[in-house]
Amino acid sequence: MTKLQDVFNIYKDYVMPTYTKQPLVFVKGKGSYLWDIQGNKYLDFFPGWGVCNLGHCHPKVMSAVKDQVIKLIFVPNNYYNLPQAKLAQELNHWTKYPFKAFFCNSGAEANEAAIKFSRKFGKGKYEIITFDDSFHGRTLAALAATGQAKYQQGFAPMPEGFKRVKFNDLLAVKSALTSKTAAIMLELIQGEGGINIASRGFILNLRQLCDDENILLIIDEVQTGIGRTGKMFAWQNYGIVPDIFTMAKALGGGLPIGAMMVKKDISDCLTPGTHASTFGGGPLVAKAAVAVLRSIQKEKILSNVQKMSEYLHGKLQELKNKYPVIKEVRGLGMMWGVELKQEGKIIVEQCIKQGLLINCTHDTVLRLMPALNIGKTEINKAIKILDNVLKDTGPAPSKRLNDLKADGFRAINKKEGAG
Repeated sequence: MTKLQDVFNIYKDYVMPTYTKQPLVFVKGKGSYLWDIQGNKYLDFFPGWGVCNLGHCHPKVMSAVKDQVIKLIFVPNNYYNLPQAKLAQELNHWTKYPFKAFFCNSGAEANEAAIKFSRKFGKGKYEIITFDDSFHGRTLAALAATGQAKYQQGFAPMPEGFKRVKFNDLLAVKSALTSKTAAIMLELIQGEGGINIASRGFILNLRQLCDDENILLIIDEVQTGIGRTGKMFAWQNYGIVPDIFTMAKALGGGLPIGAMMVKKDISDCLTPGTHASTFGGGPLVAKAAVAVLRSIQKEKILSNVQKMSEYLHGKLQELKNKYPVIKEVRGLGMMWGVELKQEGKIIVEQCIKQGLLINCTHDTVLRLMPALNIGKTEINKAIKILDNVLKDTGPAPSKRLNDLKADGFRAINKKEGAG
């Protein structure tokens, strides 16, 4: 019995099957590459589902974690801790506008905090307008806010108070307004929804509408934040300032941390005892997050995103011009969707077999979200693999998937030690 099969058996016996898994066991990561248990090397163009914005095991982040872990791993939030204070200060440096932070452990928790805040702030107003194809998390209120019914199946009844309207449609938003509306909540780029981008005019009008109606504008930056779009936060591309924005994924460089940022002049709405998170913003994860933010600045990561975004976009457009199966290429920064005229699962499987890790969302949209410090060499390699796969998607899906499972999705490229 191989080591690979041992791992599969342990999962089968002891881990709940809540994820659709690829038959891969990764044991080492560095930059934009991962190595599996059999020593095969993969180019990761979807690192950590958007968590590893600086790639795997960034040296500055790892150094910060090592330094903190021998000093103090955790203290509860009824005490002060220095890394959390520095993190809140660092985040304000990037917003260029006074915000206060509430720290938690994930994007869903950050969005839950925003939902609770809007109800407390609304003083009786509790309705929140959200959008078709949105995704805000798996907890019940975040799930109720999510504009995709497939995620809600089996969990009814959903918490009430959420109204879903068409994305990028101001008239639809206005028609959903009532005297009970407390907030409007949206992603500026819908990641799980298929890389759908909010128009600038829509967002400017939305900001004005919220001001006119005295309701909160909540921006979900869980996937778009921490440099993904070429700005530290996606809302900075639109010339507006939200009342609340949330983040998680890439903030900790691989460690679990989320945050809700609220405009300072309204932030005291949540008073002691009204909301909490046991592990939120602990010293270890906060120290990692500070290292992430400082590395982005020192290594001029945002400038690289802007340059490489143009380059990657150009390469993807070349593929679109070459292959009629590609319907559209859309995105911003290092967040790109390649919409196909067929299901994308087969393409993802074949890319894995050739040593490239990508994602498919909304059934037909290939999602590419490489590390923000990616270079032309890695982009060229990824495009070459995509080109090869699009050129020939191989045998029938059932046979191909069985073949892939049989060899554990071994990469075609040269074996390298996993170390």
